[in-house]
Amino acid sequence: MRWQRKIVRATNRTRDTVLGDSIRVADTGLTRVVGLLGEKSLAAGDGLLIVPSQGIHTLGMAFDIDVVILDSEWVTLGFWRAMKPFRMTRIYFKAAAVLELPSGTLVASRTELGDVIDFDRV
Repeated sequence: MRWQRKIVRATNRTRDTVLGDSIRVADTGLTRVVGLLGEKSLAAGDGLLIVPSQGIHTLGMAFDIDVVILDSEWVTLGFWRAMKPFRMTRIYFKAAAVLELPSGTLVASRTELGDVIDFDRV
C-alpha cells in the first residue's frame, strides 16, 4: 500500500536530467516512518522524497536503492549508489531531505555532489 499521496517530478538542474517523474513525498510522521517498507521494487521514474530527513536506513527493505541527501536549497550533500538492504547512511546535520530512487538512477542522470535538484508538482 502506498501511503504517500503527493507526487512531484525531480530534475537535476545542474545536469539537465530527470531523476524521476513520479516521486512520492513523505512529509508526515506516518509517511516518513513507512517510507518504502513493504514494497518489492521501485519502477523507473518512481521514488520517495522524505522531508524532513537527515539520513535514512534500509532495514527491512527487499531491494537496492540510490540515495541523495539534500540541503534546504536542494543541493546534493551526499549520495549512495545501489545502497543494499539493511544499511544506514550517516547523519547529515545540514540536510533537509533525502531522495530515494531506483538503483542506477544516479549514474543514468549523472548526478554528483553539489548538483541542484528541482521538484515540481505533477
